[in-house]
Amino acid sequence: MAITLPVRVQAAASQLAFWLPAPLRRVLAGPPVRRDGQELALDAQLLLRLQKIARAELVRGSVEQSRALLDEARHLVSGKPIEPVSVREVSVPTPDPRSSAERSASVGGMDGLPATLYTPVGLPEPSPLLVFFHGGGWVIGTRASHDNAARFLAKHAGVRVLSVEYRLAPEFPFPAATEDALAAFEYAVAKASDLGADPARIAVGGDSAGGNLAAVTAQQAVRRGGPVPAFQLLIYPATDFARRYRSQDLFAEDLFLTDVHMKWFEGHYVPEGTDLTDPRLSPLRAEDLSGLPPALVVTAGFDPLRDEGEAYAEKLREAGVEVALRRHEDLIHGFINFTGVGTRFREALAETAGALRQGLSKRD
Repeated sequence: MAITLPVRVQAAASQLAFWLPAPLRRVLAGPPVRRDGQELALDAQLLLRLQKIARAELVRGSVEQSRALLDEARHLVSGKPIEPVSVREVSVPTPDPRSSAERSASVGGMDGLPATLYTPVGLPEPSPLLVFFHGGGWVIGTRASHDNAARFLAKHAGVRVLSVEYRLAPEFPFPAATEDALAAFEYAVAKASDLGADPARIAVGGDSAGGNLAAVTAQQAVRRGGPVPAFQLLIYPATDFARRYRSQDLFAEDLFLTDVHMKWFEGHYVPEGTDLTDPRLSPLRAEDLSGLPPALVVTAGFDPLRDEGEAYAEKLREAGVEVALRRHEDLIHGFINFTGVGTRFREALAETAGALRQGLSKRD
């Protein structure tokens, strides 16, 4: 998609705002926001202020309008493509009972799931690989919306990243995305040599809805008794549809992801009558988490999903799973997509990339 002139102008204005001296940025952002013993980062507060001025919203109108809005908005906050990273398009076969023609139509003309393989230039083979599932509430995200996040992780973690275009709701509601995510992981293991990957060091990961899919994929892989991910990277994951958490009330409004947005996503993704405790939907509700691979759970302090993500980390720990929990107390939901503005978001993602590198490092 070509970047329009108005979007270029808005992007330039946003960049200028973040280059202002700190006192001027504070004036523009407003008084510090403090909640639940935390103070919102100035970069995050300024971004929210600019979004409010521009009347930018995560969700607006129909599904089609919201998808178009996200595709446009990404150019304002993600920055220039991170280099040097090579890109190769891949098609992931899926065990799908629908006709080949119907599946092809659903994923943009490809007989399978489109995916992008990101490889840092100079990375030797075989290398660790992250099978990455983008966020967007299972409804509006794409590989394109998370292009720079995938590039960043590839470059700074020193891994290949396979970013997967799983099927979206409401066209394909739950459990379609979970089926696609598991198929993508199994494909990565089976075709590791073709992807330049070490089959023993393949991780699953994602943010928000993608973090949910990564957690579900790890659980299903263990239950199937086949290949299991070497690591889980769960960035502010949704883990429990069956309960309302305190953070959903604390951060219900004005912090990028709102309570209204979450209900909108759930209404499109979850068919009426679905058991909300199904572990494929709510991985926190799984009875047994033992045997799962090591995990890094990353949360944001000012995020309605904060508490359920941290509850999942605690349940993993209780099950004997090696887990690290990192709460960025001063950040908001979606921060891995804001690498083009300010510095705080990049710092947080750089720390995450470092942990991913360590999690996939060779062990004697």
